[in-house]
Amino acid sequence: MDQRVTGQWTGEETDRRRLIPRTDAVLRDPRLVDASARLGPGPVRDAVRQAQQRAREGAVAPEEVPDTAVALLPRTAGGLRPVINATGVLLHTNLGRAPLSAAARQAVQEAAGPTDVELDLETGVRARRGRSALAALRDRVPSAGAAHVVNNGAAALVLAATALAAGREIVISRGEMVEIGDGFRLPDLLVSTGARLREVGTTNRTSTADYADAIGPETAFVLKVHPSNFRITGFTRTAEAGELSRLGVPVVVDIGSGLLAPHPLLPEEPDAETQLRSGAALVTASGDKLLGGPQCGLLLGEEGLVRTLARHPLARALRVDKLTLAALEATLTGPDTPTAEALAADPDELTRRAGRLAADLSDAGVDVRAVPSAATVGGGGAPGVTLPSAALSLPEHYAARLRTGPVPVVGRLEAGRCLLDLRSVPPHDDEPLARAVRSAAEG
Repeated sequence: MDQRVTGQWTGEETDRRRLIPRTDAVLRDPRLVDASARLGPGPVRDAVRQAQQRAREGAVAPEEVPDTAVALLPRTAGGLRPVINATGVLLHTNLGRAPLSAAARQAVQEAAGPTDVELDLETGVRARRGRSALAALRDRVPSAGAAHVVNNGAAALVLAATALAAGREIVISRGEMVEIGDGFRLPDLLVSTGARLREVGTTNRTSTADYADAIGPETAFVLKVHPSNFRITGFTRTAEAGELSRLGVPVVVDIGSGLLAPHPLLPEEPDAETQLRSGAALVTASGDKLLGGPQCGLLLGEEGLVRTLARHPLARALRVDKLTLAALEATLTGPDTPTAEALAADPDELTRRAGRLAADLSDAGVDVRAVPSAATVGGGGAPGVTLPSAALSLPEHYAARLRTGPVPVVGRLEAGRCLLDLRSVPPHDDEPLARAVRSAAEG
């Protein structure tokens, strides 16, 4: 009988367990001392305990405990892990939507310490919060008389409804009473502000006359919502902001995806500049979608209206921090974002990248082939639009292995295969992607 079944150990195993170094001895390793200063003592002690447990189980030799503990250390003190987005969804909500540009990341790092976020260094007195980011936003949308930024797109709409329509009516088409992410419904969001909704038209057809008939003394504004995550086709009709602006009440347009100006690849996607130029009084949008910036909510429009929103008490609760302002300004003034680059990626070059990667991985014994693919914008942007792409096709079981690897890779399952779509993978991640696949192939 194996003596370990009864809770006893052989002499050889007992000796091996006695050789496992004590925690305090392992923690004196210079690499772990440095890690404690960088990560804090808790994560380092956890890594040491895990390494010791592996030694007790015989998975590693006692003398390998320090090296194992170092290998088990987290990259950062936070719990979020960077992943490679190979889903083909450029703005994947579960993966944090838009990846920040190198310029935005650097701006965040610079802003992490004390900054002049609300101080005029020349005069030494308090200054408007985020003034340079707001100026950059106005520069990108010339038709906006003023701009304000809150912590996400839904917050932008909530602020507008609270400041302008609490106790009054918002006129909205039935076809635009949408549900946004994670089960949140726009009507519930708006009603929570104290506003009343006046629904007009039908699911598929709403005319300017429908809005006109509903407008009365209690009307605060007309709301136009872009149905960003679905499309209604066939026998349809909608009223545009320009038509509605002639009805005598403000028109608020929630464009959702954060496109500031028209994009040639997305001709049906509404943009802030066009909506304001056509007569909208206020446009709300998200910053972490097609703009390619950090999570935030953008409010652009008539100067007096935006000032009213910015001075409302709720604006204080919804304001963004200095890191968001720094990332937003760098996104607006810096080079093309990763989102813009992914949208503009050449399909032929994506095919060449897939072919090179597939050939290298095949030479390493991986069951892989390069295949055509179709990517999407995601994040509630450009519903129904597909972008030609190329992918690596792997056996289905690779999906779980890649997600749980040292550098997680998230692909998608399609027709019993795991696809790694390269339109959402920047070229500089090709080699890390290949390493992850090779590691997954080894089991």
